[in-house]
Amino acid sequence: MRRALAFLTPLGGAAAPSPSALSWFPVVGAALGLAVGAVWWGASELWPPVVAAAVAVAADLALTGMLHLDGLVDSADGLLAPLERERRLEVMADPRAGAFGVGTATAVLLLRWSALAALRPRPLLVAALWCGSRSVMAAAARSVPYARPGGLAAAFLPEAGARRGAGAPAAAGVVGAAALAGVATGASGVAAVVAGGAAAVAVVAFARRRLGGFTGDVLGASGLIGETAGLLVAAARW
Repeated sequence: MRRALAFLTPLGGAAAPSPSALSWFPVVGAALGLAVGAVWWGASELWPPVVAAAVAVAADLALTGMLHLDGLVDSADGLLAPLERERRLEVMADPRAGAFGVGTATAVLLLRWSALAALRPRPLLVAALWCGSRSVMAAAARSVPYARPGGLAAAFLPEAGARRGAGAPAAAGVVGAAALAGVATGASGVAAVVAGGAAAVAVVAFARRRLGGFTGDVLGASGLIGETAGLLVAAARW
């Protein structure tokens, strides 16, 4: 679990990723979501919905160390611009942010804030969506080729001759996320988890088409996009 924490958050200390860490992604996601949801609920007791939503967004950025946001910015710059494959990877490795990245990150943060502001605080719903997004990350790392010849996320790949695994923990995470969402908001919560999972998978599929596989940045981007899509579905007028 410590290795999963170290990859998904600034917590956990210095711990190199490993294939076994993927099994803990759903658990870490649920814990992060529950923490963000608790902050959201507590803030709503002190401030109006729009302020409470902003505090929740800020709490999520703090708890994840902006790692996933950085992945979203890098992925947008590399995947959306009209570039050759190798150039895309170079752009994603560049620490500077371009127009595609800044624009995408701004839009996503605004959508997350506005969706939360439109909802009543539901910590279990946030836990479900965050669990689902990390489950997709784990499934992608187990089943999609790695796009770089080297990199931090390469440590998730099994050694030569080893089995990649059936992805049972990721599947269990999705089921658990749907169950949590159902308890939180009923059918709309389950629909939100499904939509979030579909959006996260779409990001990975898009990256595979343009890069030939995933990178650590793509995993972060898929998680943020999936969570945001789920929040938007939950905030719809059911």
